[in-house]
Amino acid sequence: MSEISLLNALVHHFDVVVRDPVWGDVHMDAPLHALFQSKSFMVLDRIRQLGPVALVYPGATHTRKAHSLGVYYIARRMALALVEKGEIDFVSKTGLRSFLVAALCHDIGHFPYAHSLKDLPLSRHEALAGEMIVSEPLRQYVSSCGADPEQTAAIIDPDRSAGESRETLLFRSFLSGVLDPDKIDYLTRDAFYCGVPYGIQDADYIMRRLVVHDDRLAIDLKGEMSIEALIFAKYQMYRAVYWHPTVRAATAMVRKAVYLGLAEGVLQPNSLYGLDDTSFGRLMNHSKFAPFKLAREAEEKHIFRLADEHAFDEENPVHADLLDISKRIDAESTLAQAAELPETDVVIDIPERIKLETDLMVKIDDHFEAFDQRSTLFQPETVAKVAGALRTIRVYLRPQSNPDLKKIQALVQALLG
Repeated sequence: MSEISLLNALVHHFDVVVRDPVWGDVHMDAPLHALFQSKSFMVLDRIRQLGPVALVYPGATHTRKAHSLGVYYIARRMALALVEKGEIDFVSKTGLRSFLVAALCHDIGHFPYAHSLKDLPLSRHEALAGEMIVSEPLRQYVSSCGADPEQTAAIIDPDRSAGESRETLLFRSFLSGVLDPDKIDYLTRDAFYCGVPYGIQDADYIMRRLVVHDDRLAIDLKGEMSIEALIFAKYQMYRAVYWHPTVRAATAMVRKAVYLGLAEGVLQPNSLYGLDDTSFGRLMNHSKFAPFKLAREAEEKHIFRLADEHAFDEENPVHADLLDISKRIDAESTLAQAAELPETDVVIDIPERIKLETDLMVKIDDHFEAFDQRSTLFQPETVAKVAGALRTIRVYLRPQSNPDLKKIQALVQALLG
């Protein structure tokens, strides 16, 4: 399609301006703004982006709606840069609009309380977003934006079939990759609201250096440092913010409460879909189910205290078993019984595996080279070790239990091997 037609899809009638404290003026056309203001979208305005992080960083009260606006902003900037360079001239106007809507709606199925409900027997939030987009009332909003609901859903949810659509696979790789709009926004926005300096990304510079190679984002040689900055920023944000011990304690408390509710049939998966922070809190106020007290304590800032911690070792079969939440709950029960404590007084936390992505091509003169083969600092083995070093098994106890910590630590040592 002609460059003029594609540019029109990105700039024509974009006269609605939304002010964002991170990126400044964010331009939309009327249909995109109507989607942004829709009832389905407004749920995200009542979900904190970082959930329990505000326990440690009080400024971290920004919402999923604000983050979604930022992802849309970066996605539009990315599309404009690539269209102007003639890098994606094979895509359609509908495909380009579907990409914008996918960026805006990528979190529309997200759960409350950050990622506390991850690893539970629930549908993935990307799958929930896809279903919402192809169903009313969102379907009509998406269609009014000039986007294809099925294509938009497939860009967000990698488990949806993209058929043989080259542009759908292209835009899916844009939305989830090394330099994706989601990561550029959340690192920058989260750092901004937490008041820490190390997550901020130079989005303007990144956009100038982007190219496309083999239908995937790539970057030119001058932009290579942007990949390094992003990888290190992600590492630092996980170390200092996302996986702060207090944040992990609150996360583990809420996760245990919800898991036990599901296991006992007190909760059904469908009852956890479409909730905001307030409605989730009301659900946890079900006082007749004792484990829900864990979630209420987390919300009321009565956080369990750290009793012991050990580096996670993937080669240790006991450690690997504890990645299964049902086995982790069993281990908590065993530890509580041995320490003569109530079962809900003990919580074990193991952060999920993260990846510090390095699989991006770098344009050097008239050819491309893999970033992770060029870099001496970010070799795949080194990056994997750095990411692995962030994972720590932590055992937390209810503060009022007043156990013998030396006894607890000896029991943990015996449990973990």
